[in-house]
Amino acid sequence: MIFDVEIVLRERSAAVTERIVHEGSEPADWDERDVERVLKAMLLAIDRLRNPQSDHHHVALRGFSWIVEPAQGGVVIAIEIPSGAAVAGPFDVPQQRLDALIGRVLTTRPPAKPVVH
Repeated sequence: MIFDVEIVLRERSAAVTERIVHEGSEPADWDERDVERVLKAMLLAIDRLRNPQSDHHHVALRGFSWIVEPAQGGVVIAIEIPSGAAVAGPFDVPQQRLDALIGRVLTTRPPAKPVVH
């Protein structure tokens, strides 16, 4: 599926729209893996806009605020990080379901791996 992400960086007043290709399920069938990929794609879009000269883009699913809001045609995911904000969608999925999926993705952490020095 293809969806748009509207991004506004902190020091800019105009929004930029990026088109994202999601290789997973349709929104009504999303699971936690799909939601994780969509959130990371949104964060990567912000980073690419902020750092277009960089070849290395890394994201972590922490340190941002998010909300799922109703919109014409479904719901949107809005996220905010210190460098900007992004809104993606609309997605044809119930608001409560997507909200719960995002909550589970953000509270599920992989087990800590020991660091070897």
